[in-house]
Amino acid sequence: MESSRAARRNHRARPSRRRRLPYIALATVAVVGATAAGTVYVKAHAHSGAVSSSAAPSASASASASGSQEATVEPVTQPTVDHDALLAKAMASVTPTGDQKVSVAVLDLTSGASATYGSADFDTASIVKVDILATLLLQAQDAGRQLTATEKSYATTMIQNSDNDSATALWNIIGTADGLDAANKTFGLTGTTGGAGPLWGLTQTTAADQLTLLQQVFGDDSKLSAASQSYIQGLMKEIEADQQWGVSAAADGSKWALKNGWLARSTTGLWDVNSIGRVTGTDGDAYLVAVLSKGSTTQTKGITLIEAAAKAGVAAFGENSGSSTAASASATD
Repeated sequence: MESSRAARRNHRARPSRRRRLPYIALATVAVVGATAAGTVYVKAHAHSGAVSSSAAPSASASASASGSQEATVEPVTQPTVDHDALLAKAMASVTPTGDQKVSVAVLDLTSGASATYGSADFDTASIVKVDILATLLLQAQDAGRQLTATEKSYATTMIQNSDNDSATALWNIIGTADGLDAANKTFGLTGTTGGAGPLWGLTQTTAADQLTLLQQVFGDDSKLSAASQSYIQGLMKEIEADQQWGVSAAADGSKWALKNGWLARSTTGLWDVNSIGRVTGTDGDAYLVAVLSKGSTTQTKGITLIEAAAKAGVAAFGENSGSSTAASASATD
C-alpha cells in the first residue's frame, strides 16, 4: 500500500513533457528588417497565441530560425516615380528666350529610368553623323564585311572633327536617306526621317528618337555588334577640343562621349544647336542624354541653352533613381 502511494507521488512530481511542447509551438517570432528596396516583414505564425519582438537579423535568417516553417516572398509595388514630371519640373529653371525651343530626353543607365521633355521635330544638323556611322556599321555587319580604310578615315574625321565632306561621302555610301531610314527602322527609331537628297543635316528627328539611337550605341540590347559599338564610342570620346561642349556640361569632369550639331538656317538666320551622348554624373550614375534646340539668334546662345537643359535633365534623376518596388516576406507553418 505504501509502495503504491509513493508511486503515485512520484508520478505527480515528475514534470509532464506533453504539457511543455504546446507552449513551444505557440511561440510567434516577428522580425522586422530593413532592405535597400523597402521593408521586409517576416512572421512565424503558430496555431494559437503569439509573442512578438523587433530585431535586426535579416529576413532569411529569421525565417530559417522558425524550423519547419516555409517563407514566401511577394513583391509589394510602391508608387512609381513620374520621371517625366520630375524632368518637366527641372526644366522650369531653363528659360528659352525669343524663338528658342528645346527638347530633352534622358536615360539613367544605372536604374533604367527615362524621361522626355518636349516632342517637337528638330533638324539634326551634325548629330546625324552618329546615325550615319551606325547605319554604315549595320550595313557592313549584314554584308559580313569590315569597314574599308577609306570608310574608317571618313568616320574618324566625320565624328571627331565634324567634317562635312566626310559625312557627305558616307551619306552616299549608305544610300542617302533611304539607307538611313531603313537602318533606323531596325534600330527602333520612329520619328526620324532622312534629309532630302544631299541635305543630311536637315534630317528630322525628336529627342526621344535620339535617345533610342544612343541606346543602340551604348546599350546592352543593340542591333550593333559589341565591336561596332566600341568603335563609335571611341570616336565620340575623342571630339576635338573646340567641340567639347553640350551634354558634357552635365558630366563629372571628362567622363563623357558626345556628338554636337549646329546649323544656321538660311531661311531665318536662326540657329539649330544640338548635343547627344553619354555622361557620368557627379552622383556616379551613367546617363544617355539628348538635347535638341532651335531658334537661337547665335550659336553661343544655343550652346548656353542646351547645356542648361542637359544639367537640368541629369539633375532631375540625381535623387530619384532608386528602385520602385519592395519585397514583403511572410512565413507560415
